[in-house]
Amino acid sequence: MLKIAYNPIYRHPLPEGHRFPMSKYELIHDQLLYEGTCQPANFFSPQAVEDRWVLAVHTADYVRQLKSLSIPAVMVRRIGFPLSESLIRREWIITQGTIDCSLIALKDGVALNGAGGTHHAFPDRGEGFCLLNDVAVAARYLLDRKLAEKVLIIDLDVHQGNGTAVIFQHEPRVFTFSMHGRDNYPLHKEKSDLDVELPTGMTDAVYLHQLSETLPRLIKEQKPDFLFYISGVDILESDRLGKLNITREGCKRRDEFVFEQAQKHGLPIVVSMGGGYSPRMADIVEAHCNTFRLAEKLYF
Repeated sequence: MLKIAYNPIYRHPLPEGHRFPMSKYELIHDQLLYEGTCQPANFFSPQAVEDRWVLAVHTADYVRQLKSLSIPAVMVRRIGFPLSESLIRREWIITQGTIDCSLIALKDGVALNGAGGTHHAFPDRGEGFCLLNDVAVAARYLLDRKLAEKVLIIDLDVHQGNGTAVIFQHEPRVFTFSMHGRDNYPLHKEKSDLDVELPTGMTDAVYLHQLSETLPRLIKEQKPDFLFYISGVDILESDRLGKLNITREGCKRRDEFVFEQAQKHGLPIVVSMGGGYSPRMADIVEAHCNTFRLAEKLYF
């Protein structure tokens, strides 16, 4: 049975008119139940991650500032969310969700977190709607517990995984692959182990060709034994921040290709959601739901 991490706290209240589409998390959950792709038993509710696992990735000073709500105002603005105790608890729960999914994927081959993919979180700071780097914490958890020897992070959000790149810049057991918009946030790009920069306006055929040329080669060369996949849907042509021209079908084929590569090589894979900023919430929800539908179809 497909297992999905979801907690109602994933939908966090934001001020009226806030540009982050926070309601998508609840809507994806509800849509998957409504259409019958999932049953209540597919979902499990993670608890808050232990600080020791967060501190394996993030600095003690930054964690202290988060938990005491003493983040400097300039950093709060860069993060983009008003700081609150419930927001911090939400981040700790999402991060544990990705860890839990990692343990499930070792057994089932796949698991998905209904949030996460917060790849703009650095060791000592957050930005771009990201406070903790859930994938980095989970990857470090697997390595430290000797549950994985080589991790490949596949980041196909339209924005570079800059925080993840910095966290693992000196860690040879983690290979960071980011395929992102060249002319998009962040303005200053960090150095992943492999960055593939996409020109504005790229369409399905070119995008999928680029991915099909890159991912199989990486798996062959790096020989990972665990995959993390950040499946942002901000590559869509409808996205107000993405600057690419990828159709919903193209986005779906992207996800399918990643899952097929994981299956072909017998690699466990954990999916975290990443971003999506289309003006119509239905476009965001439908594209994200396709990821879950494909996992259910291909694995179960």
